[in-house]
Amino acid sequence: MDRKTPLYDEHVKCGGTIVPFGGFLLPVQYETGIKQEHMATRTACGLFDVSHMGEILVQGPDAEKYLNHLLTNDYTGLKDNHARYSPMCNEHGGTVDDLIVYRKAEGDYFVVVNAANREKDFAWMKDHVIGDVTVTDVGDEWGQLALQGPKAETILSKVAPAESIPAGYYTCVFDATLEGMPCMISRTGYTGEDGFEIYMPADKAVDFWNILLEAGKEEGLIPCGLGARDTLRLEAGMPLYGHEMNDEISPKVAALSFAIKMDKPEFIGKEAIAKEIEEGLKIRRVGIKVTGRGILREECKVYRDGEEIGITTSGTYLPYLQGSYAMALVKSEAREIGAPCEVEVRGRRIACEMCKVPFYKREK
Repeated sequence: MDRKTPLYDEHVKCGGTIVPFGGFLLPVQYETGIKQEHMATRTACGLFDVSHMGEILVQGPDAEKYLNHLLTNDYTGLKDNHARYSPMCNEHGGTVDDLIVYRKAEGDYFVVVNAANREKDFAWMKDHVIGDVTVTDVGDEWGQLALQGPKAETILSKVAPAESIPAGYYTCVFDATLEGMPCMISRTGYTGEDGFEIYMPADKAVDFWNILLEAGKEEGLIPCGLGARDTLRLEAGMPLYGHEMNDEISPKVAALSFAIKMDKPEFIGKEAIAKEIEEGLKIRRVGIKVTGRGILREECKVYRDGEEIGITTSGTYLPYLQGSYAMALVKSEAREIGAPCEVEVRGRRIACEMCKVPFYKREK
């Protein structure tokens, strides 16, 4: 049975269209519609319920060593109140999940994983413990909101003191407050915009939701659903687990090399990824832009010069760019930025070209 986040009743009150996602019932959109929610986040601000995400504590004297064994990124030297993204691989180099690790203090880390993978990830992490470490699933204790967009800091500043607002990207404040209520605030997000992710006790999530919506009225803040979250992340070229990567697809193929530290002594999947690099990647991620007419979807065949070269992993119409785009995994030898290609949608081939990702990048 699908679960409800602490904000389920608020979504219904706001006119949310509820759908199952990652084991939860969540709004795919509100009465405003996906396009308006997308544009509000790009130009003003959007508020997302992401309480379905999982939270896991990694604690103990060997926590850093354990994380470096478990994850492809390097957590040596990560400072307190800082965060780092990483894939988590299996022995074959496939991706178990991608996640974010926050360091609270030495030997004390807060890990955020994808909702659909929460149980799988927790079991994997427990099964691969090394050294003096405890791994604890605390997902039921937390609510999480994402306040995203160019006006996010203006809105947050109305209800949180300056010392509670993290200044740098991928930094956080663990002992933050919002209108006097304790929370953790990070400067992170999944939209391609500046913004914050706010973690609070689950029983306080409704209070935080309503406080932020009220505070952001003048700035045009609106609630946003899963639909806009997906179009925003796709526009920003951000991979989604189960699409651009999975247990069979390595983070190297998904173009996540920045988060794979091959100079580390070891990590789960390192040998398989090293072999993949040595032999040359057979497939690679690429962006695709429609030059003809039509809207791309996931799992559509990609052709170049009449030859099938790959498959789309995510695709749709992107409101800010006003065009149809997709990400795809294609044969390495056929991957060429600017080259024409075709994508087959419902039996019809649509004229496209290969392009770089991200499709959209905000001005700093």
